[in-house]
Amino acid sequence: MKAEIEAKYQDWLLKAAEDPDLIAELEEEAGDEEAINDAFYRDLEFGTGGLRGVIGAGTNRMNVYTVAKASQGLANYVVKHFPEGERKIAVSRDSRIKSDVFAKTAAAVFAANGIAVEIYEEIKPTPCLSYAVRRLHCAAGIMVTASHNPSKYNGYKVYGSDGCQITTEAAAEILGEIEALDIFSDVKKTDFDESISEGKIHWIDPSVEDDFIAEVKAQSVLGGASIDRNVAIVYSPLNGTGREPVIRTLKESGFTNITVVKEQEQPDGNFPTCPYPNPEIREAMELGMQYAVKTNADLLMATDPDCDRVGIAVKDTNGSYRLLTGNETGMLLLDFICSRRIANGTMPAQPVAVKTIVTTDMAEQIADHYGVRTINVLTGFKFIGEQIGLLEKEGKEKNYIFGMEESYGYLTGTYVRDKDAVDASFMIAEMFAYYKSQGIGLLQKLDELYKTYGCRLNTLHSYAFEGESGFEKMKKIMKDFRGEMHEIGGIAVEKTLDYAEGLDGLPKSDVFKYLLAGGSSVVIRPSGTEPKLKVYISIKDSTWAACHAVEERVADELAVRFK
Repeated sequence: MKAEIEAKYQDWLLKAAEDPDLIAELEEEAGDEEAINDAFYRDLEFGTGGLRGVIGAGTNRMNVYTVAKASQGLANYVVKHFPEGERKIAVSRDSRIKSDVFAKTAAAVFAANGIAVEIYEEIKPTPCLSYAVRRLHCAAGIMVTASHNPSKYNGYKVYGSDGCQITTEAAAEILGEIEALDIFSDVKKTDFDESISEGKIHWIDPSVEDDFIAEVKAQSVLGGASIDRNVAIVYSPLNGTGREPVIRTLKESGFTNITVVKEQEQPDGNFPTCPYPNPEIREAMELGMQYAVKTNADLLMATDPDCDRVGIAVKDTNGSYRLLTGNETGMLLLDFICSRRIANGTMPAQPVAVKTIVTTDMAEQIADHYGVRTINVLTGFKFIGEQIGLLEKEGKEKNYIFGMEESYGYLTGTYVRDKDAVDASFMIAEMFAYYKSQGIGLLQKLDELYKTYGCRLNTLHSYAFEGESGFEKMKKIMKDFRGEMHEIGGIAVEKTLDYAEGLDGLPKSDVFKYLLAGGSSVVIRPSGTEPKLKVYISIKDSTWAACHAVEERVADELAVRFK
């Protein structure tokens, strides 16, 4: 074991007494060089997504000390950039293990630095945090969550005064502040309960959530169209934050035929029935699909723990339930919003839709059909939020009609600057009910879109690389991809886009996009939240059989390079 890591370990054994769980874990790891090395070989990475990591003891873990150090860095940044009267930070949390402890820890650090704190008393979704930042005129906000990661993870998203996750520049400056701190001696902290009684920390008034719900309901594009709101909906919050706001929004909008998946209804950071609470994967949706079969439901919806993503399933012609991909749901919503806005006269003169570069190019075809301009941005909904902000500065905020990313994130309005699964669940319910009233199912509507714009198969393949050795391997693989590639899976590479160079006015990012002959493409990038490399394959062909055959060939060839 390196002497530096051993010294850090001994220092933590001596000083990390605030949380007894940490000392117990450190003592248990005594003599386990691999475990100690993984816990201390680096500081938990802080970036535009804030912090995210495994809960536990060490500098490479989520714990009260790494959270407090990050909070002190953010506090220093706010003090430097905002006058005293504007120093205010909003705080929210999800249902994950220790989220309540981490939220209170952060709030206590902010209060000790003379920063007013507005904190939700109960768990609330990420979009509620984004909304509170803007609604309460805060300098920043934090959301304690690891989104859809397994239960051993927690995280800490940081938001700017615009309600977006922080920019690359802000993240770099905050990181500089964090790195200058000693984790034990340089962090200011006060008592949370005392700060509440002294008025330094305030519980966010319930009216803020009321206003948020009102904004969501205002996103309806029905324009007076008659729909059957008695559709049978099965809903699962996946033991997260969505139960109260999603069900409330649906019921207040007339959708009362709702069955909640009981095993996944109550907040529980252990996620006992869905170890990977991500609506992108079938296992997380499986119990909800069983409920849908039992109740003969029309529609299944499930939101992830911090309720910024939603996955859905609908009944197929044979009576079974089919899961829709994030791209498919996004395309359906985009087409529905465009067609309804035109029908009811609410389409702006210069409408704009925003999507990420890994989201299906078919969305741009749909937008073009309706005369909607598409803006492509880097992966991460903060870049969509930033585009809304730019439109607002130009006085064109109302031109924004929809934002989407293939990882099940959607936003139809400008009241928040992050993806919102409360909004998306509401819009999906209205879309489903509208088409049902016309005798059309979502799968039928999806087939219509494919007949209009052609077959396009989009898949995502992830490759995990754990620990220090995995981290180094990921860097090597990305470096190797910077060599020339003339074909992938037998398809010619017509153009290589290396976003590390800052293409199309976008920030520099470690991402490649290969444009293949015939309109297909491959994108490769490291995950911003997990030790993974992600490969996005988009195949365009004349038939579905051809799409699947080509996709399999491309995926198999690329997989060899990740071993």
